[in-house]
Amino acid sequence: MAEEDVVLMKGNEAIARAAINFGVDAYFGYPITPQSEVLETLAELKPWETTGMVVIQAESELAAINMVYGGAASGKMCMTSSSSPGISLKQEGISYLAGAELPALIVNVMRGGPGLGTIQPSQSDYFQATKGGGHGDYRLITLAPASVQEMADFVGLAFDLAFKYRNPAIILADGVIGQMMEKVVLPKPRPRLTDEQVIARCPWAANGRRKDRKPNIITSLELDPAAMEKRNIHIQTKYKEIEEKEVRYEEILCEDAEYLIVAFGSCARIALKAMEEAREEGIKVGLFRPKTLWPFPSKAIKERAKQVKGILTVELNAGQMIEDVKLAVECNVPVEHFGRLGGIVPNPEEVIAALKEKIIK
Repeated sequence: MAEEDVVLMKGNEAIARAAINFGVDAYFGYPITPQSEVLETLAELKPWETTGMVVIQAESELAAINMVYGGAASGKMCMTSSSSPGISLKQEGISYLAGAELPALIVNVMRGGPGLGTIQPSQSDYFQATKGGGHGDYRLITLAPASVQEMADFVGLAFDLAFKYRNPAIILADGVIGQMMEKVVLPKPRPRLTDEQVIARCPWAANGRRKDRKPNIITSLELDPAAMEKRNIHIQTKYKEIEEKEVRYEEILCEDAEYLIVAFGSCARIALKAMEEAREEGIKVGLFRPKTLWPFPSKAIKERAKQVKGILTVELNAGQMIEDVKLAVECNVPVEHFGRLGGIVPNPEEVIAALKEKIIK
């Protein structure tokens, strides 16, 4: 396959192929619907024979995330993927990654819950990803793809940001994006970094007791409260820098909008069609799509709120992102939520009806 070939593939397959091309060192995972194709694609392509990438189906989700911790501690590009219940099992390890300031990529192709729920698509892990689903004051850089192309593109972006800030990143997709098929241009292949390049990029990484280097110790444990507070303040300062520099979003027909729809992932695609149909009826609707759910584009939404008569969030959940939208909006503009549960995906007509009922009235 040529580097610039346009190929048809699922979102999950795009994640796997992009990881190989990006030069990822290791993938540790465990199968669960609707993201199993990530591991299956890697097993089929056998990148350990071509790039040297390690691919392991761990004995459990807990084992997988702890393998990521070990690999990331050595400065390697390591990733894992799962779906909602599996991500819940990984939460302790994710908190440890954040506490030790280790770069890594977690992929969550969301399914409905709570509990085992359904294998159908959902966006109900928004709180878990953006607020820190495990213990402690930590954040994950959270990217929300709305296309198969972005599933591929965000692998590289996630690793770039993770290593830039020494912080785990998560691609928060939903079952629709993971399972749908679209045309994709994969990233150009990059060679994996040599050991010398890893040392240059990650001087902090654990390296064993090499004679030419002082050994580094990777840990998130600190028994001295004053030292622990100092570490936490350092991490929070880093988060503020991320919030200032790494916000990403897309605006469509927002300049003249009287009403605003805020949606991410597959719901943004549905909302786009709803926006187009509403404008055909003479209703001036704009679409605001966060690409980063954390850091959340609060300032941009705050500015848009000043010009519109109302805002509707569209989500495959009971109302989670709406809390961040309400926090961003400081003027007296109504903010309402429309969502479906249980794996039911709404159609554009339902979105327009909710807009009329809840916002336009």
